[in-house]
Amino acid sequence: MIFLLALIPATMLTVAGYAVLYLAHRSDGNLKAFGRFLGFWAFTLAALLVLACLFMAAHGGRMHGMMMHGCAAQQMGPGQDWPRPWGYLPPGNPPQPAAPGAQPTPAAPPAKPAP
Repeated sequence: MIFLLALIPATMLTVAGYAVLYLAHRSDGNLKAFGRFLGFWAFTLAALLVLACLFMAAHGGRMHGMMMHGCAAQQMGPGQDWPRPWGYLPPGNPPQPAAPGAQPTPAAPPAKPAP
């Protein structure tokens, strides 16, 4: 059904392309070159519209991309942990405290003393 609905705008684009090419054939100079370009562009859009409709009809309206069964995180079995980014700490696991007496690392190098 979607293919039949796309034939209407594709037909209008094709007729407009022929009309532009006919008018471009009768003109001179830069207008002739621009008319040719515009006519072929209308034909290209009509062809792309038909191809997109065929693609949609072949996929039955389902737009999954190339992954047929979801992303890898959805395919993990029970008991497997989800992929986590580097440095991720799950809730309830705070970072390890620093050793007693250890000096914290400064954020910036110490300032030089004045002479």
